[in-house]
Amino acid sequence: MVQMAAVVDHVFICTTIGAPEADGLRRFGVVEGSSNQHPGQGTACRRFFFRNAMVEFLWVENAAEARSDQTRRTKLWERWSGDRRITSPFGIILRPAPGTQAACPFASWEYSPPSMPGLTLHIAEASGLEEPMWCFIESGSPPVEAPPDRRQTLEHPAGLREITAVRIVCPLIEHTSLTLAMAHAGVITSDTGPEHLLELH
Repeated sequence: MVQMAAVVDHVFICTTIGAPEADGLRRFGVVEGSSNQHPGQGTACRRFFFRNAMVEFLWVENAAEARSDQTRRTKLWERWSGDRRITSPFGIILRPAPGTQAACPFASWEYSPPSMPGLTLHIAEASGLEEPMWCFIESGSPPVEAPPDRRQTLEHPAGLREITAVRIVCPLIEHTSLTLAMAHAGVITSDTGPEHLLELH
Protein backbone atom coordinates (compact mmCIF):
# COMPACT_ATOMS: atom_id res chain seq x y z
CA MET A 1 0.00 0.00 0.00
CA VAL A 2 1.31 3.45 -0.98
CA GLN A 3 0.58 6.12 1.63
CA MET A 4 -0.71 9.39 0.23
CA ALA A 5 -0.15 12.87 1.64
CA ALA A 6 -3.88 13.58 1.81
CA VAL A 7 -6.51 12.93 4.46
CA VAL A 8 -10.29 13.11 4.65
CA ASP A 9 -11.49 16.65 5.34
CA HIS A 10 -15.20 15.86 5.22
CA VAL A 11 -17.74 13.59 3.63
CA PHE A 12 -21.19 14.38 2.35
CA ILE A 13 -24.31 12.24 2.10
CA CYS A 14 -27.14 13.19 -0.26
CA THR A 15 -30.42 13.14 1.65
CA THR A 16 -34.04 14.10 1.26
CA ILE A 17 -34.88 17.80 1.62
CA GLY A 18 -34.14 19.05 5.12
CA ALA A 19 -32.10 15.92 5.93
CA PRO A 20 -34.41 14.28 8.49
CA GLU A 21 -31.92 11.40 8.30
CA ALA A 22 -29.51 13.54 10.33
CA ASP A 23 -31.83 13.33 13.33
CA GLY A 24 -30.58 9.79 13.90
CA LEU A 25 -27.13 11.15 14.73
CA ARG A 26 -28.63 13.61 17.20
CA ARG A 27 -30.56 10.82 18.93
CA PHE A 28 -27.34 8.84 19.13
CA GLY A 29 -25.67 11.65 21.03
CA VAL A 30 -23.84 13.67 18.38
CA VAL A 31 -24.29 17.43 18.68
CA GLU A 32 -25.31 19.14 15.47
CA GLY A 33 -23.23 22.08 14.25
CA SER A 34 -24.36 25.05 12.19
CA SER A 35 -26.21 24.37 8.96
CA ASN A 36 -25.04 25.86 5.68
CA GLN A 37 -26.40 27.01 2.35
CA HIS A 38 -24.43 27.17 -0.88
CA PRO A 39 -25.52 30.29 -2.81
CA GLY A 40 -25.80 29.79 -6.55
CA GLN A 41 -25.11 26.05 -6.23
CA GLY A 42 -28.66 25.23 -5.17
CA THR A 43 -27.70 23.01 -2.23
CA ALA A 44 -27.94 23.22 1.55
CA CYS A 45 -26.74 21.00 4.35
CA ARG A 46 -26.77 20.02 8.00
CA ARG A 47 -23.34 19.43 9.55
CA PHE A 48 -21.73 17.46 12.37
CA PHE A 49 -18.18 18.28 13.39
CA PHE A 50 -15.47 16.15 14.96
CA ARG A 51 -11.94 17.14 15.89
CA ASN A 52 -10.44 16.10 12.58
CA ALA A 53 -13.29 16.03 10.07
CA MET A 54 -16.91 16.84 9.35
CA VAL A 55 -20.00 15.00 8.11
CA GLU A 56 -22.41 16.86 5.85
CA PHE A 57 -26.00 15.86 5.06
CA LEU A 58 -26.66 17.51 1.69
CA TRP A 59 -29.77 18.15 -0.38
CA VAL A 60 -30.86 20.23 -3.37
CA GLU A 61 -32.96 23.21 -2.40
CA ASN A 62 -33.00 25.00 -5.75
CA ALA A 63 -33.09 22.71 -8.77
CA ALA A 64 -32.53 25.54 -11.25
CA GLU A 65 -29.31 26.60 -9.51
CA ALA A 66 -28.15 22.99 -9.18
CA ARG A 67 -28.59 22.56 -12.94
CA SER A 68 -27.22 25.99 -13.89
CA ASP A 69 -24.15 26.60 -16.04
CA GLN A 70 -22.16 27.34 -12.87
CA THR A 71 -22.98 24.04 -11.16
CA ARG A 72 -23.87 21.58 -13.91
CA ARG A 73 -20.40 20.10 -14.31
CA THR A 74 -20.30 19.03 -10.65
CA LYS A 75 -23.21 16.63 -11.34
CA LEU A 76 -24.57 17.34 -7.87
CA TRP A 77 -28.09 17.36 -9.30
CA GLU A 78 -27.62 13.91 -10.83
CA ARG A 79 -25.96 12.58 -7.68
CA TRP A 80 -28.82 13.87 -5.49
CA SER A 81 -31.71 12.86 -7.77
CA GLY A 82 -30.24 9.71 -9.33
CA ASP A 83 -31.29 6.08 -9.03
CA ARG A 84 -29.78 4.81 -5.75
CA ARG A 85 -29.25 1.37 -7.28
CA ILE A 86 -26.67 2.96 -9.56
CA THR A 87 -25.74 6.44 -8.37
CA SER A 88 -23.59 6.91 -5.27
CA PRO A 89 -25.06 9.53 -2.90
CA PHE A 90 -21.69 10.20 -1.28
CA GLY A 91 -18.83 12.63 -1.68
CA ILE A 92 -15.35 12.52 -0.13
CA ILE A 93 -13.35 15.72 0.16
CA LEU A 94 -9.64 15.46 0.94
CA ARG A 95 -7.13 18.01 2.23
CA PRO A 96 -3.33 17.96 2.58
CA ALA A 97 -2.08 15.73 5.37
CA PRO A 98 -0.64 17.53 8.45
CA GLY A 99 2.74 19.07 7.78
CA THR A 100 2.45 18.80 4.00
CA GLN A 101 1.48 21.08 1.15
CA ALA A 102 0.29 18.25 -1.03
CA ALA A 103 -1.22 18.92 -4.42
CA CYS A 104 -4.45 17.29 -5.52
CA PRO A 105 -3.70 13.55 -5.78
CA PHE A 106 -5.86 12.95 -8.87
CA ALA A 107 -6.60 14.56 -12.23
CA SER A 108 -9.13 17.29 -11.55
CA TRP A 109 -10.80 20.46 -12.68
CA GLU A 110 -11.10 23.61 -10.59
CA TYR A 111 -14.47 24.67 -9.25
CA SER A 112 -14.43 28.32 -8.09
CA PRO A 113 -18.06 29.47 -8.27
CA PRO A 114 -18.53 33.28 -8.40
CA SER A 115 -21.47 32.92 -6.00
CA MET A 116 -19.16 31.53 -3.28
CA PRO A 117 -16.04 33.75 -3.19
CA GLY A 118 -13.06 32.12 -1.55
CA LEU A 119 -14.07 28.57 -2.42
CA THR A 120 -11.72 26.63 -4.67
CA LEU A 121 -12.41 22.95 -4.96
CA HIS A 122 -10.56 20.47 -7.15
CA ILE A 123 -13.12 17.97 -8.45
CA ALA A 124 -11.93 14.64 -9.84
CA GLU A 125 -12.34 14.21 -13.56
CA ALA A 126 -12.30 10.42 -13.47
CA SER A 127 -14.96 9.52 -10.89
CA GLY A 128 -18.34 8.51 -12.29
CA LEU A 129 -21.74 8.58 -10.65
CA GLU A 130 -21.40 4.91 -9.74
CA GLU A 131 -18.75 5.86 -7.15
CA PRO A 132 -18.47 8.77 -4.69
CA MET A 133 -17.68 12.28 -5.85
CA TRP A 134 -14.00 12.92 -5.07
CA CYS A 135 -12.68 16.41 -4.32
CA PHE A 136 -9.60 18.08 -2.86
CA ILE A 137 -9.48 21.38 -0.99
CA GLU A 138 -6.02 22.88 -0.52
CA SER A 139 -7.21 25.24 2.23
CA GLY A 140 -8.87 22.50 4.29
CA SER A 141 -8.02 22.19 7.98
CA PRO A 142 -9.30 20.13 10.93
CA PRO A 143 -12.31 21.63 12.76
CA VAL A 144 -10.31 21.66 16.01
CA GLU A 145 -8.06 24.32 14.40
CA ALA A 146 -10.93 26.60 13.32
CA PRO A 147 -10.68 30.25 14.43
CA PRO A 148 -12.92 31.24 17.37
CA ASP A 149 -15.56 32.88 15.18
CA ARG A 150 -16.01 29.68 13.16
CA ARG A 151 -15.53 27.10 15.89
CA GLN A 152 -18.16 24.37 16.20
CA THR A 153 -19.11 22.02 19.01
CA LEU A 154 -16.65 19.12 19.06
CA GLU A 155 -17.70 17.45 22.31
CA HIS A 156 -20.49 14.89 21.95
CA PRO A 157 -22.48 13.02 24.63
CA ALA A 158 -21.89 9.83 22.62
CA GLY A 159 -18.18 10.17 23.40
CA LEU A 160 -17.10 10.35 19.76
CA ARG A 161 -14.12 12.59 19.03
CA GLU A 162 -12.57 11.78 15.66
CA ILE A 163 -13.32 10.04 12.39
CA THR A 164 -10.63 7.38 12.21
CA ALA A 165 -11.60 5.52 9.03
CA VAL A 166 -13.95 5.73 6.05
CA ARG A 167 -15.24 2.62 4.27
CA ILE A 168 -17.06 2.84 0.94
CA VAL A 169 -19.19 0.06 -0.54
CA CYS A 170 -20.31 0.28 -4.17
CA PRO A 171 -22.44 -2.23 -6.11
CA LEU A 172 -20.75 -1.49 -9.44
CA ILE A 173 -17.14 -0.39 -9.42
CA GLU A 174 -14.38 -0.86 -11.98
CA HIS A 175 -10.92 -2.00 -10.98
CA THR A 176 -9.65 1.22 -12.57
CA SER A 177 -11.93 3.44 -10.46
CA LEU A 178 -10.62 6.37 -8.45
CA THR A 179 -12.28 4.94 -5.33
CA LEU A 180 -10.17 1.77 -5.54
CA ALA A 181 -7.07 3.87 -6.23
CA MET A 182 -7.74 5.84 -3.04
CA ALA A 183 -8.26 2.58 -1.15
CA HIS A 184 -4.94 1.24 -2.42
CA ALA A 185 -3.31 4.49 -1.28
CA GLY A 186 -4.66 4.03 2.24
CA VAL A 187 -7.01 7.04 2.22
CA ILE A 188 -10.15 4.89 2.68
CA THR A 189 -11.12 1.24 2.52
CA SER A 190 -13.47 -0.03 -0.16
CA ASP A 191 -15.58 -3.07 -0.99
CA THR A 192 -18.36 -4.20 -3.29
CA GLY A 193 -21.86 -4.98 -2.06
CA PRO A 194 -25.53 -4.96 -3.07
CA GLU A 195 -26.04 -1.25 -2.25
CA HIS A 196 -24.13 1.98 -1.74
CA LEU A 197 -22.89 2.31 1.83
CA LEU A 198 -20.70 4.76 3.72
CA GLU A 199 -19.25 3.47 6.98
CA LEU A 200 -17.52 5.85 9.38
CA HIS A 201 -15.32 4.72 12.26
